[in-house]
Amino acid sequence: MNIVVAILIFGLLVLVHELGHFLAARKNGILVEEFAIGMGPKLVGFQRGDTLYTIRILPLGGFCKMLGEDEEVEGDERAFSNKSVGARIVVVIAGAAFNIILAFIFACILVGMAGDFTTRISDISEGSPAYEAGLKPGDTIVKVDGHRIMSSSEISLYINLKKGEPVDIVYKRDGQEQGITITPEEAEGNYFIGIANFHRINKGNIFEVIKYGFIKVGFWIKTVFISLGMIFRGEVGREDVGGPIRIMSEISKGYTESVKYGVRNVFLTISSYIVLLSANLGVMNLLPIPALDGGRLLFLLIEAVRRKPISREKEGYVHFIGFVLLMVLMVFLFFNDFTNVF
Repeated sequence: MNIVVAILIFGLLVLVHELGHFLAARKNGILVEEFAIGMGPKLVGFQRGDTLYTIRILPLGGFCKMLGEDEEVEGDERAFSNKSVGARIVVVIAGAAFNIILAFIFACILVGMAGDFTTRISDISEGSPAYEAGLKPGDTIVKVDGHRIMSSSEISLYINLKKGEPVDIVYKRDGQEQGITITPEEAEGNYFIGIANFHRINKGNIFEVIKYGFIKVGFWIKTVFISLGMIFRGEVGREDVGGPIRIMSEISKGYTESVKYGVRNVFLTISSYIVLLSANLGVMNLLPIPALDGGRLLFLLIEAVRRKPISREKEGYVHFIGFVLLMVLMVFLFFNDFTNVF
């Protein structure tokens, strides 16, 4: 059942992503030759109109194959290559946009069902670094280490990024901003300053639900860029990097734990994973990496500036090399996941 839940979550993310491409293509009069969920050999499929709809054997990916996507098609107005740069840009970014929208919808569901925490302090552990530094219930934290804070999750994130070093905190009390420096304490590999609880918002207020839904998605998008920066700076090891198997393992653990507390908790847990993974997928797909949507978007932006396209052959070579490198990365991630998980 754990594996089924993980596959269903992956399937939903891929379905929504490819649906974004599909609807944008149809809206712009582009012929979609195949709409596929999964990769590899076809399991089932049916033809409707000009489009073949298929489910393929490997539940890790999918594609929306459009006429003229990778080659020139003369004399057919339905070809992707014969549409305006603007239309092609819309089609390329639509997949990632739909993932961000999906993340926002489930973030609002989460906030609407369970509420969320603001940055206003409700309780502080006596004798903790925050207590000794003079923070009090009712104070609102507005900055941590120079970063403007919108949610309590960001506070924990930036404190842990300092790895025990003193953290500069700006808080608001009685309408006035004040600054202090706190040295976090370590416990089980994480760092804390001793804030026991934050104020919880009213989960029935639609305006706060929308506001904190945006904040929740924004937090995960910000986390993607922070994580990428840490990878490029060499601040993470192999044990910190995870691929599909690691993700499925974490989903399985979360699902197993949530089952103990009933259907509502299971739904909230699954929704949390959808927000996290869909926001990640949306951002990662728009990175300027060949073979990804962001790589195609980069070529389209160059074409828009030059007012003429780059050679299809040259672009194809670049995307092919990018695809090969992505496959090499995928093999590494699978091997790394087996090492870490099993």
